[in-house]
Amino acid sequence: MLSKLTVVDRELADQLHNELIRQNMTIELIASENFVPPVILEAQGSILTNKYAEGYPGRRYHAGCEHIDVIETLAIERAKTLFGAEYANVQPHSGVNANLGVYFAVLKPGDTILGMSIDHGGHLSHGTKMSISGRFYKSFAYGVTQDTEVIDYDQVRSLAKQHSPQLIVAGASAYSRQIDYAAFRNIADEVGAYLLVDMAHIAGLVAAKLLPSPVPYADFVTFTTTKTMRGARGGMIVARQEFGDKIDKALFPGIQGGHILQAVAAKALCFKLAMTDDFIAYQQQIVKNSQLLCRTLQKSGFRIVAGGTDNHLFLVDLEGMLTGKAAEERLAAIGIMVNKNLIPYDSRPPVHASGIRLGTAAMTARGSKEDAMEEIGNIIARVLTNGQDESVLADAKNRVREFCLHYPLYLTTTELRAAVGD
Repeated sequence: MLSKLTVVDRELADQLHNELIRQNMTIELIASENFVPPVILEAQGSILTNKYAEGYPGRRYHAGCEHIDVIETLAIERAKTLFGAEYANVQPHSGVNANLGVYFAVLKPGDTILGMSIDHGGHLSHGTKMSISGRFYKSFAYGVTQDTEVIDYDQVRSLAKQHSPQLIVAGASAYSRQIDYAAFRNIADEVGAYLLVDMAHIAGLVAAKLLPSPVPYADFVTFTTTKTMRGARGGMIVARQEFGDKIDKALFPGIQGGHILQAVAAKALCFKLAMTDDFIAYQQQIVKNSQLLCRTLQKSGFRIVAGGTDNHLFLVDLEGMLTGKAAEERLAAIGIMVNKNLIPYDSRPPVHASGIRLGTAAMTARGSKEDAMEEIGNIIARVLTNGQDESVLADAKNRVREFCLHYPLYLTTTELRAAVGD
């Protein structure tokens, strides 16, 4: 696979090989990450890298786009079919760019956004002050209740009436429960606001109809085709048709130039794969794995934020035990990848945090099922509660190694064992 690159740039080829081995030999539980099918890699590393196609199908600023038009139209129509949407734009480079595209389409600088607090599970691009969304727009944040740790819809309504936002953002990057889109729609209507739903994390579960779709309720829905979609690196917008022209102009020439055509092709493929029974079965297994991993940690005495999970991720509260940063580092040392994460009403700063976020999309893609999740959960529990015991850490590291060898990624078991000198 890297034969030509090895000759041209051995230093770079070595690092790509090292990353392949790292991905194979670690248990990936970072909720935003996933392992794509090899065919997605083929599409996203294709000859389309050579082409520019500013504009939209039938309205390009470069010649030679007849095949590009077909590819982009395929992606658009498949996205509309998959999510039951009137309009789709497949050009955003990322989920953040998808959100910015919506903002640029319908807001003016200084307009008001109401989004979920990053401290309670929201995303940087939902109005956080350190983000462009919080610097170009006036932003306010809602959160979760302290007792249930689910979205406080009364607070959302109160803040909306108080601040009269032009746009309300629903959706999160670290929230494990279902979101009531009808409630958000009612609140948006009460104050005359647009409703944007960012379903970047849960799009695959929505596509498989395992979670309610926001499309019937929202004016705009954004997402990435990574994460649970297990597809191309990039962002997406689906919306009501009435906003189509504004969004098109906001993306190009508003905030982007030429879009990444090989990513558009991979998005088209991603949507085709998402229409299969295999994809639905995969999404079902993601949820089973997430809930089983969650219960395993609860049985070991760990508190789970919001009491459990309805999707692919959840937060573990480590307050009184160790920081999220320390837990992340301890688990990484034995080959389990998680990320430190704020928990609601966290007493620690983000750089340390009091929790970790776990997700099951990536390991489910490698074939892991409930028995594997129970084993992973038990390893995590032992390492977090007995992290000073060198024998515990050595045993855990060995168990992770054997586990990873049993679930090879892009390699056969024989190839992987040879690569790691086993």
